[in-house]
Amino acid sequence: MFFLLLHRLRPWLGAVVAAMALSQAPAHALTAEQAFAMADGDNNSRIAAMQDAVATGDVTRVADFLNALRDGQVQYGAGHAFIVRGDQALDPVTGKATELPEGVDDASTNNRMRREIGNAQAALNLFVGNDSERLSAARAMLQGATPQRLPMLDRALAKESSEAVKAELEMARSAALLGSSNAAERTAAAALLAQRATPATRLLLSEQLTQEQDEKVQVALKRALAEVNDKLAWGERLGVAFTGISLGSILLLVALGLAITYGLMGVINMAHGELMMIGAYATYVVQGVFRTYVPEFFDWYLLAAVPASFMAAALVGAIMERGVLRFLYGRPLETLLATWGISLVLMQLVRTFFGAQNVAVENPVWMSGGWQVLPNLTLPLNRLILIVFAFAVLAGVAYIIARTRLGLFVRGVTQNRPIASCMGVNTARVDTMAFALGSGIAGLAGCALSQVGNVGPDLGQSYIVDAFMVVVLGGVGQLAGTVYAALGLGILNKFLEGWTGAVLAKIAVLVFIIAFIQKRPQGIFAMKGRSAEA
Repeated sequence: MFFLLLHRLRPWLGAVVAAMALSQAPAHALTAEQAFAMADGDNNSRIAAMQDAVATGDVTRVADFLNALRDGQVQYGAGHAFIVRGDQALDPVTGKATELPEGVDDASTNNRMRREIGNAQAALNLFVGNDSERLSAARAMLQGATPQRLPMLDRALAKESSEAVKAELEMARSAALLGSSNAAERTAAAALLAQRATPATRLLLSEQLTQEQDEKVQVALKRALAEVNDKLAWGERLGVAFTGISLGSILLLVALGLAITYGLMGVINMAHGELMMIGAYATYVVQGVFRTYVPEFFDWYLLAAVPASFMAAALVGAIMERGVLRFLYGRPLETLLATWGISLVLMQLVRTFFGAQNVAVENPVWMSGGWQVLPNLTLPLNRLILIVFAFAVLAGVAYIIARTRLGLFVRGVTQNRPIASCMGVNTARVDTMAFALGSGIAGLAGCALSQVGNVGPDLGQSYIVDAFMVVVLGGVGQLAGTVYAALGLGILNKFLEGWTGAVLAKIAVLVFIIAFIQKRPQGIFAMKGRSAEA
């Protein structure tokens, strides 16, 4: 009974087995004709043969032949191409040794051919790479996509299992159809590309629009391009806002220390920028120590550089206060001149020990790269971490000023020095500690700036004026005002740069600050109480 049933089902079983074998059959092997066409002829015919081989040939053999062609190891003659490595000639179809005929020529490889070979090799990753490699290859196919790539893209789509890679391949296929001779296919391709708003698709649509002759297709391309531009505009606006917040966080870090030394103590510290510079060079020194003595922990050098930069700048600030500034309290113009002279001395000392050229401070691995939020918006990790660091320092300063014994003494001495002294407060020591705190915060700003910019003797000169503008605009001695002023000026400056350029944006911001101070001399947040009457 079983054999009778098997006999009756045999035709159906045979069809099923044949279908399974067909679905799992490997790609056609690289043919001798394809190899010869890739070696001989003009560039256009060789490139077409290369694309055909990638789309239909055996991946291993095609990859081997392309490597040989790129390295100048291909010769051709008598209707055949050969891979010649050393004294041995190989058949590119079988990979076996063969006899090299007389009168063969070298296959030439110019810059255009090398570029196309690189594209073809990248395309092969669509079939043999892992998920990440296939995704990168699919994205690469979007660049310079032509109808000749359609067989290869169709083959890759048929075997692809990853949805992310499939989406990229669909976009590459649509880009290839933009070059189709069929107007309906070009119109459909434009509509599909409009769904994927990226700078690459915008470039493809723009290029096709400049050479499109069909009016109906032109209308479709313009509609698709407008849709892509609308979607990308949000990424551009958010990018400007992020760069403004990033600049504002830098200004906040720079101005926090100045808010203490100038806002609370009344010292016009023109050496504040040089204290930042000391913090940046302290970071550079710590980096060198880690690279020399504990290179296996190099990626964590920044964790040691943060306290080192604070202590180095705080120490220099304490020496400045005890050696010069304590004799000049109540005379702001003289503190300006004295600290300006100290800034020149500090810059010259740095030039003497480290040289006049900028020094290189590297980002740790965990601060490298970026976080892609939108197709045209990638947020750098070092900037994101800098923003978080700035607000962490702000929280620490606010806690010290409002919740600690040192902060109480600083506020008491600032408001009424004679009464604080009568209450037993050592005002001289409080002055030193407050100035050292402000200087240490400047050192932290230098440590942060070393991760996003150049470190050199003139580092502080670029930020000192902006720091004073932030403190004055926010309100002297007001931390909340410093935050609002720093972020506001950073965002305003970056938005104006997009319209007027960097120089005019700086001028416009300065004019705004002058007008604001004329209208409200106390700044955004005015001091209240006895301290305002003093």
